Amino acid sequence: MPTTTVEGKNSGGFSDRKRNFKGKRGAGRGRGDGGLPEEFEQKMIDIARVTRVMAGGKRMRFRACVAIGNKKGRVAIGLAKGADVTGAVTKAVNKAKKDFIDIPIVNETIPHEIYQKLGAAKILFKPAKRGRGIIAGGAVRIILELSGIKNVTSKILGAGNKVNNVKCTIAAFKNLKRVEIKKDKHEQKNSNKPE
Repeated sequence: MPTTTVEGKNSGGFSDRKRNFKGKRGAGRGRGDGGLPEEFEQKMIDIARVTRVMAGGKRMRFRACVAIGNKKGRVAIGLAKGADVTGAVTKAVNKAKKDFIDIPIVNETIPHEIYQKLGAAKILFKPAKRGRGIIAGGAVRIILELSGIKNVTSKILGAGNKVNNVKCTIAAFKNLKRVEIKKDKHEQKNSNKPE
């Protein structure tokens, strides 16, 4: 069978160009080193080995859930999968860096009571007086510590799944409203009175 070779301008324009390909993958979009600014702290919430059943058998991967925060009202979570644990953690950190939320903190606690439901996860958060500390369990405690809230009471009322409880906590923080402190209003009224 005769073979034909195509040369010149019909070959897609690659014959005249020199291809400088070394075979290494560059750091493309979303592939940073996973480094964080100094003020941010990173904590692992959950690592799980997950499997997908393919035509040729089972494919093993790792899923990592990571929380990052600066303890000044900014916090984020990232959930990602990878071929190994390090790859999954790096991906999760990169995802979290793009998804920060700001939490309104009043006197080292949350501004008001909030009940949040997300899927089967149900969590109740209540503000606490100074010196009470963080009363929370499991993964919720990690998020509260990283956010910088020092006094709060919380109760997990639904499922015990770490990842779902963390997602529910973030959803609750997003629904928190900024509330002015009553003392400030009272002081303003007193300052407006003529002497």
